[in-house]
Amino acid sequence: MTTTSARPAVEVTADDLPLHCPPAKAPAWNLHPRVFLDVVHTGEAVCPYCSTRYVLKGEAPKGH
Repeated sequence: MTTTSARPAVEVTADDLPLHCPPAKAPAWNLHPRVFLDVVHTGEAVCPYCSTRYVLKGEAPKGH
């Protein structure tokens, strides 16, 4: 899957929740304010700062 800018979507699983961008291992030069993203209800989310698209793979956790 790709975005309109041809950047691949970042696949995440239930183990990655709660999901936030930038991820913990992002390089320091690429940081922006942390924002939490809800991928459980729609299956995907786009970061409002960097436009990275995250796609939930597998089952959503129960109770979310």
